[in-house]
This record gives sequence, C-alpha cells and structure tokens, in this order.
Amino acid sequence: MGNEVFSGALAIGFGVVLAVAAFVPFVAISYRRRGRLTVGRSLLWAAALVYFCAIWTYTLFPLPDPDDLICVGKNTDVWQAVRDVQGARDRGHPFTDPAGLQLALNVLLFIPLGAFVRILGGRGLPTALVTGAAVSVFIETTQLTGMWGVYECAYRLFDVDDMVTNTAGAVLGSVLSLAVPRRLRGLEKLPGRDLAQPVTKTRRLIGVGCDVLAAAMLSALVAVGTQVWLEYVSDDRAAVLSGGLASVLGAAVPAGVWFLVIVATGRSVGDLCVELVYRSERLPGALVRPLRFAGGVGMYFVLTLLPDPYDAASMVFAAVAIVAVLFSRRGRGLPGWLASAEPVDSREAPAAEREPEVSAPPDQRTG
Repeated sequence: MGNEVFSGALAIGFGVVLAVAAFVPFVAISYRRRGRLTVGRSLLWAAALVYFCAIWTYTLFPLPDPDDLICVGKNTDVWQAVRDVQGARDRGHPFTDPAGLQLALNVLLFIPLGAFVRILGGRGLPTALVTGAAVSVFIETTQLTGMWGVYECAYRLFDVDDMVTNTAGAVLGSVLSLAVPRRLRGLEKLPGRDLAQPVTKTRRLIGVGCDVLAAAMLSALVAVGTQVWLEYVSDDRAAVLSGGLASVLGAAVPAGVWFLVIVATGRSVGDLCVELVYRSERLPGALVRPLRFAGGVGMYFVLTLLPDPYDAASMVFAAVAIVAVLFSRRGRGLPGWLASAEPVDSREAPAAEREPEVSAPPDQRTG
C-alpha cells in the first residue's frame, strides 16, 4: 500500500508543479479561444495534468535500487490475458482473481484518457484509440528498455496485453463521455467570443496573478541561471555565496522586461493574457504606458532593489496594489489611479474610433 500512496502523492506533486508552470499560457489560450476562463474547465485541465502524471508514477515508480535490480521477462502473447481470465473463471472467482483484477484495472486506468480527449480536446473515437494506443506503447516500451537504458534490463514486465486493454479503456472512456452535455465539452460556440467582454474584478485579479506568477518564474530562472554561471563558468565562489548579483539580476530583468512590454504594447503580460488594456480620456497613451508600469508588478521588482532601510517598500507597495484592485471600480487598481485610466477589453474600439450616434431627424410636417 505504501507504493500506491507514494505514487499518488508523486502524481499530485508533479501535477501541481505543471499546473503552476502552465497557468499563464493556459489563461492566455482560454481567453483567445473561449473568451473567458471558467472554474469547471480549469479544474478539468488540472485533473488531466494530475491524471497524466499518475499514469507515469503508477507504471514506472518506485524505481528500484540498481544493486537490487531484478530483471523480469516479457509477454508477447496477445491471448495470454484471455487464458488468465478463463482460468480465473474456472477457479470460480473471476472478479477477485488477480488475473481478472489486473485486466479490469488496465481498462479503468485509461478510461479517463479517452474522456479527456473528447471533453477537453474535442476529439472523437479515432483520436482516443490512437492516443490510448500511443501512450500505452510508449509506457510498455519504456518498461521494456529499462527506462531507455537507465537500467540494464527491464524491472517491470512488458505485456502486450496491457497495450490492448489500455487502448480499450481509452475507447470506452471516449464512448462514456458522450453522456457529457455538448456545452461542457466545449463544442458549442460561446456567444460573443470574439467581442468585447465585461471587465470584472475577477478578470483583473486573474491578470494580476498572471503578472505575478510569470514575473516570479522569470526572476527565479534568472537568479538560478546567474548562480550556475558564477559557479561553473566564472568560477567565482565568493559571488555565489554572497548571492548579491543573482538577487539584483533576478529583480532587474523582470522589471526591465515588463517595462519594455508595457511601453511597446500598452499592456502587461497579465493584461495580454486576459485581453485588457488601460485607456485614458485625460492623458495621451505615451504617458499612460509608463504610469501603467509604475502601478504594476514591474515597479514591485524595482522597489526590491532599494537598499536598507527602504527594503520594506516593495511589500508595502504589493499590499497597497492588491487592496487597490479589490476596492476600486472594475479592479482598475494602482495603474488606473496613477494614469487616470480604465481597464477595458482590448477588443473594444477606442472612443475616437467609434461611429458617432446619429440622432433621428425631426418629424417633417406638411402644411
């Protein structure tokens, strides 16, 4: 039981990491393809990530110690599973016999795959069959080759019957998912998907989350990359231990990238993800853009570069920025207050480009 719990925990851990890493592009794709981000569909994608991780953890883990490696054989007889089930039936307990249970579990393991192919991918039975077969073949081949040469021989049984039952499970999952309404499978075109949508605080908070997550990931990547360069290229152990250069670059690079993106497009990374842009009727766009930067995550990273005793300024700024989003109209926040601007859907035409309303001509009276 310990191995099953370990594999499950590993799958959840991997799934959470992948979900965090994929959140920003997932939001951007959702707003472009569907015009919005829904909780239900987001949870389905998160479940799919955990499921795909579970396939690997349950079929490949736990990894054996190379010193205790026991090589196993392989089964290339397609009908072996049938004979095993027949034997279980002859013994009088087909539903509790290990052979019957193994067959059922192989089918059940791939039912979600077929369902995800139809519900999330919008694909039917042929795609589910090909996907199920491809994933199963890859897993079995990985087992047969000892994780592609990591081990000198296979530590798990290569079984051609598993490929058959797994593929059957994917097909069955595709068929069962036909019971899911079309609107939940993303088959119905959303009304107004290509039109401007209302700007809500939730939408702004999602954009802020994308900004924070993307900037934090870039900061970590730059900081780690700097430390690796200092350690293995420059051979500057003192700089590695101090961490000063990594900290400075880890803050300066995201701040610089966000400034360039906003100046070039008028939008931050988060704004681009949720299709928002700040527009002001009082200030020109050339001034609104840097003020937009001054109220966002880029300024937070600028403030982290301040020396003592001003190093707490970044945390104060972050707290004020979040409160401003929560309690301002449509979540305009600090960027809207600094630039006297409102967040609008980027697909909404500027006021100057809209066609003026034409009033109806007065009634013409005849004498």
